[in-house]
Amino acid sequence: MKITILQTDIAWSAPQENIKRAERLMSEAAADGMSDTLFVLPEMWATGFCVAPEGIAEDEEQSEALTWMKDTARSKECAISGSLAVRTSDGKYRNRHYFVTPATTVFYDKRHLFRHGGEDTFFTAGQEAVVAEWKGLRLLLQTCYDLRFPVFSRYGRSPLSPSAAPFSPLLYDAIIYVANWPAKRQLAWETLTRARAIENQCCVVAVNRVGSDTACDYIGGSAIIDPLGRTMSACSAGVAWCSSDVDGADIAKARQRFRVLDDRDLPAAVRTLS
Repeated sequence: MKITILQTDIAWSAPQENIKRAERLMSEAAADGMSDTLFVLPEMWATGFCVAPEGIAEDEEQSEALTWMKDTARSKECAISGSLAVRTSDGKYRNRHYFVTPATTVFYDKRHLFRHGGEDTFFTAGQEAVVAEWKGLRLLLQTCYDLRFPVFSRYGRSPLSPSAAPFSPLLYDAIIYVANWPAKRQLAWETLTRARAIENQCCVVAVNRVGSDTACDYIGGSAIIDPLGRTMSACSAGVAWCSSDVDGADIAKARQRFRVLDDRDLPAAVRTLS
């Protein structure tokens, strides 16, 4: 499957403008057609990273950005992934990572809200990991700060979870990280995206924004990384896109050749549950 990263500069609280920017990049990246391509946008791609969402986040049922994702996926026969700040029908704000195909829409609510920046003050955290599937590829949906928590990316829940169900690893071929990751912590972004690929023997699709908002500067560093931590493709500086073909069969063969995952540990806390 062809995966295309859209590394955008996000206009603050301007969904219509950000839709236009996404459309321009998609057109550049897909001169030979969009069918069967997965396009991935950054975190809160329609508004910028808003920790105080009132007046900025769209109501989910009336979201112009989400409607555009659904309409474009259907009309172009592609898939689109990216997160939006939305207010759901229960009145709660969520940083919701959508994965939209021509026929389906699934979502993951960001589990690890960025407490250091105040995201937890107004947003409600998700509790469950979500694996989307398209064209035979299984993709774990993750959002920005989630990158720092490897147990969650492997098992989909915390070792301190009250559930007594046995821990078992999530099954996926790739992880999608959508982010607004600031330039001052760029080394962590570059290091941890490769670590998540290597330790899980999967591809990582790491999509960051560029530009500035009132709090931070962003320099991108978006890339598609293979299970050995090597860069398959990477965006150049500034507004840019890049693409790679990702094959689930190739990932399975790599895992079979070097069976690291057979020796993975369960979280230590789980010993008390057995």
